[in-house]
Amino acid sequence: MSKVGKKPILIPSGITVEVDTHNVTVKDAKRQLAIPRLRGIEVAVKGSEVVLEAEATSKQVRSNWGTLRSLIQNAIVGLTKGYEKTLLLEGVGYKIAKEGNNLSLSLGFSHPVKFAAPEHIVFEVEKNTILKIKGFDKGLVGQVAAEIRSLKKPEPYKGKGFRYSDEVIQRKAGKKAATGAGAA
Repeated sequence: MSKVGKKPILIPSGITVEVDTHNVTVKDAKRQLAIPRLRGIEVAVKGSEVVLEAEATSKQVRSNWGTLRSLIQNAIVGLTKGYEKTLLLEGVGYKIAKEGNNLSLSLGFSHPVKFAAPEHIVFEVEKNTILKIKGFDKGLVGQVAAEIRSLKKPEPYKGKGFRYSDEVIQRKAGKKAATGAGAA
């Protein structure tokens, strides 16, 4: 049995959940997210709750049960509160500039790197080195943050590059100065 899948999901006011044969659609007044239904899971809306039932007891169906419940819960939270990831850029001369909805990133290359904002994603830049990525789709926010981070990953010696705000970079020691009789 799935501990996560058993819990019903409360539907807040202003959010509607519709279930069809292929998708579970979560909507608010302006936006909507469609979550594909996973095999072996029955989804029903009962009053102001979404209830999920497993149709079989195989390992895959039990896994799908908890996964689908989490995806529906994430969609509801995304439409009510939204999601945000914060990236910090470290390095001398590195900076982030916003051009309309897109980004221009100076990352030590010979030219600035342009990054186009996907639909439903909003960028906020603070102090030219802090980038906030906001949206209502948790997966898309995380994917965009990972793509931007991959442009200049943090290196272990000086920590230059993009890192998540809650990420700790393990620093390595640099070259050691030669000591003793063998040093010239």
